[in-house]
Amino acid sequence: MTTQRTGPAQNADERAMLEGRLDYHRQTLAWKCEGLTDAQLRTASVQPSGLSLMGLVRHMAEVERSWFRRVLVGDGAGPIYYTEQDPDGEFRLTERDTWAEAFATWQSEIEVARRYAAGFALAELSRGRSRFTDEPFSLRWIYTHMIEEYARHNGHADLIRERIDGSTGE
Repeated sequence: MTTQRTGPAQNADERAMLEGRLDYHRQTLAWKCEGLTDAQLRTASVQPSGLSLMGLVRHMAEVERSWFRRVLVGDGAGPIYYTEQDPDGEFRLTERDTWAEAFATWQSEIEVARRYAAGFALAELSRGRSRFTDEPFSLRWIYTHMIEEYARHNGHADLIRERIDGSTGE
């Protein structure tokens, strides 16, 4: 694997540190997927789970979209891969689903997320609200949650990648 991952500076201000850590986790997921065929990227982890690397990337595209478009700026963007009838649609892959499309969609959502986040201070509250508490979220909370979300799924990605070709790494 050749993707270069850049960790956040150890002496940066809070925003640079949060953004750097989030980017590091984004790069880690890309690294875990690097060099595999579409068929390998669609390979499920272990039965009965349908979790795959491509499914994780599609899921993270949905997560980026949800937190930065829907919650942070309240733009009402609909889902990309799932539906009300199939809430786990991003994980259900067919032979027609390609890495090129999944990766491009994910990268596009990351760019939108960066653009929207740039317009908010860390303590500034989101326009969208929690579906559970009806409270807004600070950008700081969203960044922290996104880091946690990527970290959890990067652990999954590490195990899936090891199953596919034996590659391991942090």
